[in-house]
Amino acid sequence: MERLIFHVDVNSAFLSWTSVKRLQNGESDLRLVPSCIGGDAGSRSGIVLAKSIPAKQFQIETAEPISQALRKCPTLVVAPPDFMWYRQCSKAFKDICRSYAPAVEEFSIDECFLDMTGTRRIYPDPVKTAYEIKDRIRDELGFTVNIGIGPNKLLAKMAGDFEKPDKVHTLFREEIPQKMWPLPVRDLLFCGKATAERLNNGGIFTIGELANANLDDLKKLMGEKGGEALHRSANGEDTSEVSEDYGDAKSYSIVTTEDDNITDYERADRILLGLTDRVSKRLRRDGMRTTCISVTVRYLDFKTRSHQRKLSEPTDISLEIYEQGRQLLRGLWDGKTPLRLLGIALGDVTKDTVTQLSLFPEDNERREKRQKMDRTMDDILDRFGKGSLKRGSGLKEQ
Repeated sequence: MERLIFHVDVNSAFLSWTSVKRLQNGESDLRLVPSCIGGDAGSRSGIVLAKSIPAKQFQIETAEPISQALRKCPTLVVAPPDFMWYRQCSKAFKDICRSYAPAVEEFSIDECFLDMTGTRRIYPDPVKTAYEIKDRIRDELGFTVNIGIGPNKLLAKMAGDFEKPDKVHTLFREEIPQKMWPLPVRDLLFCGKATAERLNNGGIFTIGELANANLDDLKKLMGEKGGEALHRSANGEDTSEVSEDYGDAKSYSIVTTEDDNITDYERADRILLGLTDRVSKRLRRDGMRTTCISVTVRYLDFKTRSHQRKLSEPTDISLEIYEQGRQLLRGLWDGKTPLRLLGIALGDVTKDTVTQLSLFPEDNERREKRQKMDRTMDDILDRFGKGSLKRGSGLKEQ
């Protein structure tokens, strides 16, 4: 039995979800005018997180500074993000998807894969079923999605990225030469800008040219594993499974773009501690622990760097996470070059609650003290809200 996979992707998710809430409050629909989701329009700070289709006419780009976007379009409507609302919208559309598919994999907050293999008796026409899902999301939730259909995750996602918005597309194996091969290699899933440039320099410009390239020559150009992986993808080969995660988060992350550039360790540490407290609170709320910590920075030219570290045992303690993050920050940033963005992510999460005791009683006592401090802070923040409590500026445990 050939596999049947759907990929569901919300069109301009943040902007669409904000528009739904605005319409509920009697405000205008941002999707109809030049608009974006981002920082503070009043102070012209922050970056563009999402943009409307009318905003594209002004060449406004995702991740560019709000101030630059406003110079391109002075009438641009800028709305702040609302991540709590976005999580509700994300859950709502994925719940509809779960009512159709035996397994649903959350690929991101606004994307998921549906494994529809073996459902032909219930849904004999996959395209008709995809339209039904798409229209239910639009009619019940107020925003649109694209749905791609294919025999594996790669082809389903490629199909979903065809013409938008509010569309259903197929990309079955017999359709690859017509629909996928004429596309530039940059459009191939997981083919980044640097990889595409390297392929172009080697005389390969389309996915079809990549698919039909000599494999030995491709390995010489892109490396043994890289060349083989690209060749397989260009031919539509993908054996990865749709992994149902039952709603558990695989990672937790948080980033911030400051009103002015970060140019010293003292301020960066203060910001990092605040981010750590917020993201680790979410971790503890879900009863999870992390075994991998990563820190990300972005410079004025939008170049991004990140470092990560595996932990010997899981933790949910804010100060333990912060100490690792602080060391990672020192390893990837000189403390002087201006930063636009700073973030921390907690990956490889687990529900493992077993803690290895130290041979030194003082270490166990310090860990217990930190856990009690975290629980107390979480309780206060839950009762009185964000901003009601912050750690001391010294950043050191007393």
